Amino acid sequence: MKEKRKLRDYYKIFAIIFITAFLVAGFIFNKKNSETISSDLKWSERMALSVMQRNPEPWQLEFNDKPKWSYTHGLVLSSFIELSKKVTDQKYYEYAERYANIMVEDDGSIQTYDIADFNIDHLSAGNVVLTVYQKTKDEKYLKALQTLRKQIEWQPRTTDGGFWHKLRYPWQMWLDGLYMGSPFYLNYSLEFDDQECLDDIVNQFVLMEKHARDPKSGLLYHGWDESAVQEWADPETGLSENFWGRAIGWYAMALVDVLESLPKNHSGRGQLSDILNRLVEAIVPYQDKTGLWYQVVDMGEKDGNYLEASASCMFAYSIAKGVNLGVLDKKYWKNAEMCFDGIINNLIEVDENGAVSITNVCSVAGLGGNPYRDGSFEYYISEPKRNNDPKATGPFILASIELDK
Repeated sequence: MKEKRKLRDYYKIFAIIFITAFLVAGFIFNKKNSETISSDLKWSERMALSVMQRNPEPWQLEFNDKPKWSYTHGLVLSSFIELSKKVTDQKYYEYAERYANIMVEDDGSIQTYDIADFNIDHLSAGNVVLTVYQKTKDEKYLKALQTLRKQIEWQPRTTDGGFWHKLRYPWQMWLDGLYMGSPFYLNYSLEFDDQECLDDIVNQFVLMEKHARDPKSGLLYHGWDESAVQEWADPETGLSENFWGRAIGWYAMALVDVLESLPKNHSGRGQLSDILNRLVEAIVPYQDKTGLWYQVVDMGEKDGNYLEASASCMFAYSIAKGVNLGVLDKKYWKNAEMCFDGIINNLIEVDENGAVSITNVCSVAGLGGNPYRDGSFEYYISEPKRNNDPKATGPFILASIELDK
């Protein structure tokens, strides 16, 4: 009996020690992650540090409770990798590398990824894995990259060669897909000397503009259905109904990212440069006096429309980078600066510890699916808004780097 009592006492002591250690560790962790973020830092670092405080593990970026392979992780962590090139502190690169290490198993398989989905969104995070592979030369990353490249090889296409957005969205090209697929396709091709693919990469942009550009405004419609059978598609043109800001932003970011890496002597540079110039010329007239752009770009005065953060960040980044690359006229620099200032003045909140939040971000928008998304004005403005969505934090960091803010 005494031995049992003694054993129970040991268990109690052990439990007290364990709970105390747990509480102390939690206190230390919370203290560490609530350290003041200096306003002397540039906005890119301030936002990156804030993202890391809110998401101690990189797989948490999409408000998810377990690891997930997603384009949003690819977007934000690519911005961290760019930031790591500008500062001496490598914690930003290490944060991105940690995601790659978590998501890619030792045999090269990728957690939550299924090649059979033929979802072009799933290529974006491949850019993070490629960077990590270039630094580590770990074979598991090479295998993962080869799997993603195989998806490109068998990705379904329209009859003129454009990638379907997803297998379950047949015959459809979306503006979003150009950012999801093209930069990774190019970076992989350059890394592994697959130069024959460069024409195909350029052609994806050419086809998207050909099918989606409105001849009057120059703006690009969100999606195009070659079969014209979708409820959201015009029965004659196959086009969706509206100009959604973030979709155009995805396309613009893809253009400048590909132009940055495409070899200077490639014949397609001129085509991509012309497309970017036409696009920027089209969006600038719709820039609000605040410097921002609306959720539905050309309907700023319509009830329910709002100044949207992710599209504005994407446009600021794309315009500034286009100027820095020498592809856009320097006159557009003021549009990028005006936009970034508008973001700071209207959409940024800073708490007492210096943590930065960005507001008014459309959480998600698409076409078709279940429940059905009809692409109407009413649909786009009805999608919920949230703060600190990665589709805004990533482009905000990138815009800050290009503008050196």
